Amino acid sequence: MEGNAHKQGGGYAEEVPLSGTDALARLLGAQDDNLQAVEARYPVSLSVLNGGSGGAVRVSGPDEEPVRIAAHLLRELAAVAARGHEILPADVRRAMDALAEGRELKLDALYSEVICTTARGKPVRAKTAGQRAYIRAIRQNEILFAVGPAGTGKTYLAVCEAVSMLKEGRVNRVVLVRPAVEAGESLGYLPGDLREKVEPYVRPLYDAFYELLSPERFARYVEKGVIEIVPLAYMRGRTLNDSFIILDEAQNTTPPQMKMFLTRLGFGSRAVVTGDITQIDLPRGCPSGLQSVRVILRDIEGIGFFDLTDADVVRHEVVQKIVRAYERYEEAQAVGKSPDGEVRR
Repeated sequence: MEGNAHKQGGGYAEEVPLSGTDALARLLGAQDDNLQAVEARYPVSLSVLNGGSGGAVRVSGPDEEPVRIAAHLLRELAAVAARGHEILPADVRRAMDALAEGRELKLDALYSEVICTTARGKPVRAKTAGQRAYIRAIRQNEILFAVGPAGTGKTYLAVCEAVSMLKEGRVNRVVLVRPAVEAGESLGYLPGDLREKVEPYVRPLYDAFYELLSPERFARYVEKGVIEIVPLAYMRGRTLNDSFIILDEAQNTTPPQMKMFLTRLGFGSRAVVTGDITQIDLPRGCPSGLQSVRVILRDIEGIGFFDLTDADVVRHEVVQKIVRAYERYEEAQAVGKSPDGEVRR
């Protein structure tokens, strides 16, 4: 970790310089929220030193190690701010979590890579190292299986990559597929046409497309067949060429359904299969196709598997805590303990 906290009175101090008042403002955040987030985590005090062409943030505290860690974090954030990127308190907290878990902190690399832009021109970037590696895995594999808890961006980022490839002309169509488990894959009794029947099950995918394309443009693409929304049962017998296919909620597919879906892939196509194996809604005793496929298809060139973790959760920070709490609960259940740590008899 670069930097050198020097002895000062009864404690230690280190300065992180910034060039330009705009960069300093981005680092501080609205009402100094970013600095407050750092002070809330580490036993340090932060003060702003204004200079002629920018300024610096002074990190001081009674112990050397927290001062060095906080200064290292601020240097990484300062590099991001100097490139013109806005920094939010949530970004700061994710960076501190990464440091706490011993993960490498390369924020400048994260912010420099734009996946796509929203309908309003806002750039979409990976927010964690895991998400950045996930995007690379999508680009390196013809079929990628992405498994992870809620809030890790596995579906949203797949949609971003699909939109990017569609805009660049690398695919002609985007196909959204989702198993309608709640309707037992028997949609005939539901009112409306096919799109109206399946729409409730793909609403999360709609939300992503609305942000990236605008609702009006998305509706035009759907009308022209550039974007298709298809229940899994309706994929049987099709071959999809030059398409980007996303199978969402894949933990709710059976092994035969998974095989049927994977064999739909045609020339020039790419597929991303996403799911959370902790949220399987299949009938008891029915195996999940997402769990068995890792064993069946391992070692096949062009097929990859990627695991996102609670460290990649980018929703409200309480979601990350919820995911971890459930993981602890399930681990305790597996070894025969109650949630409070007592052994069950």
